[in-house]
Amino acid sequence: MAPAEVVAALQQALVVALVAGGPILAVTIVVGLVISVLQAATQVHEATLTFVPKIGAVVLVLVLFGPAMLGALVDFTRSIFLAVAEVAR
Repeated sequence: MAPAEVVAALQQALVVALVAGGPILAVTIVVGLVISVLQAATQVHEATLTFVPKIGAVVLVLVLFGPAMLGALVDFTRSIFLAVAEVAR
């Protein structure tokens, strides 16, 4: 396997990681920030107030974007397995 192919595979792995984890991370950060601002404004500091909305937001993101994220992971895995099979020949 040439170094260029390895670099391309690593680059593709990073893109797939962003596609698979990015939406969950972004929504969790936004929900956490909004809840933190509300907690600071109301001076109510309860741990469950941040936990429950984040879990709900993650579940919603997984329902909406889960198939696309899974498809990206499956396509990447398939391409890696094909590349390994080519190297083994």
